[in-house]
Amino acid sequence: MYSERLDRFRNVGQSVAFAAMVVIGFGVILLPLLLIIWLSFFQNAVLALPPSAYTLSWYTQLADQSVFVNGFVNSFVVALLATAIGLAVSIPASFGIVRGNFPGRELMMHFLTAPLTVPAIVIGAGLYVAFIFVEIATDLPLVGNRSGLIAGHVLLTIPWCVRLITANLSGFDITIEHAAQSLGASSVKSVLLVTIPGIWPGLVAAALFGFVVSFSNLEVSLFLPTFSK
Repeated sequence: MYSERLDRFRNVGQSVAFAAMVVIGFGVILLPLLLIIWLSFFQNAVLALPPSAYTLSWYTQLADQSVFVNGFVNSFVVALLATAIGLAVSIPASFGIVRGNFPGRELMMHFLTAPLTVPAIVIGAGLYVAFIFVEIATDLPLVGNRSGLIAGHVLLTIPWCVRLITANLSGFDITIEHAAQSLGASSVKSVLLVTIPGIWPGLVAAALFGFVVSFSNLEVSLFLPTFSK
């Protein structure tokens, strides 16, 4: 009787401790963001506590800042295109890694996810040098061009897409795909109508991770800027 009561109190204590850690963790993550949002409504141009008044003027003036707007639009377009290309490369590559039976699958996985182990500033410097050599050899403009910047960001999105898609594809029950094929669906049709919807959460997560990584990247973008002509 005493041991059961002790176990009950222990379980309650563990649940409370876990809930407290979750709340503290979310607080540490969200508090700086909430603080920045709060400060953005201050009327003071220089931070002062308490504020003299609250205003929306900083948000209304945002559209007049052409440098910020142009940079935001450029970052959004680059991230969107890099994510789309990254998914187009990662989906068939993930199928090959998970479903394929050929030597070098692990090497292929390591190769596609290698950018995760390299500092972004090293990737940016390496791409800058590589693009210069390509320009010299082929006269193909890559440095200072949006296509070169997108290519660099695709390199950043692929590792995240491959990891998330392969994880979801490995957990997908392939017998469902076989059942669709036994009912007359072709291999391509069963993948498009059964497998892809089945791993849809992984594809969405891969797209979100890829977009955020590309949109928030600074190091590669510093080495591969775009110049308006």
